[in-house]
Amino acid sequence: MSSGLQVYYLSSTSADGSDDNCERLGWKKLQEYNPAQRRWKYLSTLAEGIPVQQDDLPFEDELEEEDYYPSLPFAALFSCFKAKGLKVTCLLCYCSEGDNIPDAFHLAEAACKLLGVNPKDFHGNEDGKWIIPFSWNSLYGPPPDMSLF
Repeated sequence: MSSGLQVYYLSSTSADGSDDNCERLGWKKLQEYNPAQRRWKYLSTLAEGIPVQQDDLPFEDELEEEDYYPSLPFAALFSCFKAKGLKVTCLLCYCSEGDNIPDAFHLAEAACKLLGVNPKDFHGNEDGKWIIPFSWNSLYGPPPDMSLF
């Protein structure tokens, strides 16, 4: 079910966020990661428990383009795990609005590749397919009542 989307990653394996294993899998490092950038530094110092003056950070309406990724939830998790000395790799891909189910499958398959597991081996999978959450069945509401037409 590969959608052909480019997978991006961010890893705590090295200081610059790169990981040779991810590169071998054909993924690209999230270029916007710069541990010296103010927002990434802020997350890092918070995760390490170092007191930080919030006056040094801009207000929401003053955010610059480089502040986008460090403001996302994955960045806080990444910074906290990294500060605790845990190996963490975040996988990301860009997707458009609308039905992102194929994108979810794509990322799930990428996570399996990274971990070296086969999704067909998961207990409960039928015919080697992913188990679809019940909530996805009515993602865009129920189908139209055909008696109206």
